[in-house]
Amino acid sequence: MAFLTGKTALVTGGCGTVGRELVRQIVAQNPREIRVIDSNESEIFFLEQEIDAQIAEEQREGIAALCHVGDIRDQDRLDMLFEGVDVVFHLAALKHVILCEKSPFDATQTNIIGVKNVIQAALNNDVERVIFTSSDKGVNPTNVLGTSKLMGERLITAANSLKINKRTVFSSTRFGNVLGSRGSVATVFERQIAAGGPVTLTDSEMTRFVMTLQQACRLVLQASELARGGEVFVTKMPVMRIEDLAKVMIYRLAPGHGHAPSDIELTTIGSKAGEKFYEELMTDEETRRTWELPDMFSVLPAFRSVYQEIDYDYPTVLRRQVSEPYNSATGSMMSFPEIEELLELCGILEPAENEDADIRPFVKRAA
Repeated sequence: MAFLTGKTALVTGGCGTVGRELVRQIVAQNPREIRVIDSNESEIFFLEQEIDAQIAEEQREGIAALCHVGDIRDQDRLDMLFEGVDVVFHLAALKHVILCEKSPFDATQTNIIGVKNVIQAALNNDVERVIFTSSDKGVNPTNVLGTSKLMGERLITAANSLKINKRTVFSSTRFGNVLGSRGSVATVFERQIAAGGPVTLTDSEMTRFVMTLQQACRLVLQASELARGGEVFVTKMPVMRIEDLAKVMIYRLAPGHGHAPSDIELTTIGSKAGEKFYEELMTDEETRRTWELPDMFSVLPAFRSVYQEIDYDYPTVLRRQVSEPYNSATGSMMSFPEIEELLELCGILEPAENEDADIRPFVKRAA
């Protein structure tokens, strides 16, 4: 039996790319009820139709699906919608770096005050557990977005000291780039290739953690089951050079748009303000209180003494101490065939007709 079977699950920000896939995977676990909150009226309307279609197609009778227009800035609205909920997945956030820099007060209202409102509504309704989805940008942040996500993590962890006699468990999960999500670098490259180029790189040495949409959502669901309180789950992910991603996509996608791969120019434009050359998912300080699990790391709270005694009795622990920080600069880079396979899993590339086709001659010319 899946963890969410027979329970009521609620997703904030369910109309985003990750939110939609998470909702789909939650429905597949046969919950008693699924509720979705989003401020996008049109998308919430279409999402409810998608959920109903999935329930009918998979013959999952008995699941109630309720989609609501709502804003996490509205405490009263959340209090009403959280009534009777067992598990909350908090995805709603402002996520674009530049937009958050231009509108820092809005970023604060949504990414910090919004988290506070979710915590309060969960405590008011004695929710079983709350899982907050964070980001690599919250590690050693260089911008408003990253700082707001870090504060969201800290609020979720600290909320475990507010429970008194409540049962609520608050935890976070932190991951990097979801390939194929709206605004991801792969979707930008795809548009540029379709237009005949150029494909723009910020820097040839830039590296990133990557995963598929399905993998990201599975790990969020896994974290919801493992959560004991206050920890930040850091998902294990492969690492790739962004230049390698661009080369693979040019090689595979250009012919479908009527272009020869060799005609697509690859241009370096320089890094953006505040942009890191590599991603960090764990700091040096955090390694001292990190346990390694099979599919993720668990960063335990720094101030455990202020919470109720928490037993981190995970089913499987590989190590109770991690010696090295988790960043993309030190990881083993994905090969070109591995990148192709990942892009096929994401649906960005169709499976190759000739599986023996060798990308290396093109890559050598492009370099």
